Amino acid sequence: MCHVIVTCRSMLWTLLSIVVAFAELIAFMSADWLIGKAKPSSSDDADNRTGGSQEPYHPTLGIYGRCTRISHMQLSRRDTLCGPYAENFSEIASGFWQATAIFLAVGIMILCAVAFVSVFTMCVQSIMKKSIFNVCGLLQGIAGLFLILGLILYPAGWGCQKAISYCGPYASAYKLGDCSLGWAFYTAIGGTILTFICAVFSAQAEIATSSDKVQEEIEEGKNLICLL
Repeated sequence: MCHVIVTCRSMLWTLLSIVVAFAELIAFMSADWLIGKAKPSSSDDADNRTGGSQEPYHPTLGIYGRCTRISHMQLSRRDTLCGPYAENFSEIASGFWQATAIFLAVGIMILCAVAFVSVFTMCVQSIMKKSIFNVCGLLQGIAGLFLILGLILYPAGWGCQKAISYCGPYASAYKLGDCSLGWAFYTAIGGTILTFICAVFSAQAEIATSSDKVQEEIEEGKNLICLL
């Protein structure tokens, strides 16, 4: 018989697992890893003549994507174009970024799988006498290691020609040059930290769902068990 067991610790672990997976996925897909040096629009002179305001645009560069502004003949129309600059894996700007993409992709796939499984831990707490919480916690720890490797290798690629075109000639491995770090990089770091927190917290979720109070509720014949 299926017993639906919901505790504060198990629910918090489930929510954190889902949030971490989505945060890492969004960061990986974003082009806002590096914010390039300001590039004035080609229509700035026209803006000066017409009294318009000058707002230099900062292009952004991701692991495989980028965002840049395209100015049209119409003074009022400036489109921001975002998309992948690499049509296939081999066209990613740096070998270090290719390795970063692999490590992050593997880590994110593991996190997404754990997030999916975590939803069902309310009904199924063990498989083949193994606690799902403990197994998921171990997988989250492994995913965190992949994410760390990817984040360590990423700055090594700042010396590639693509990064130099955005960050200036002083950009090199682990040196930003004229660029600054975007929100996606910080989100990936925050998600990695939360991944290890989830891995540790999975043990608390397992303790909460196998406590004496839960066993007493099961023995009383309850199918829905909610404990604070």
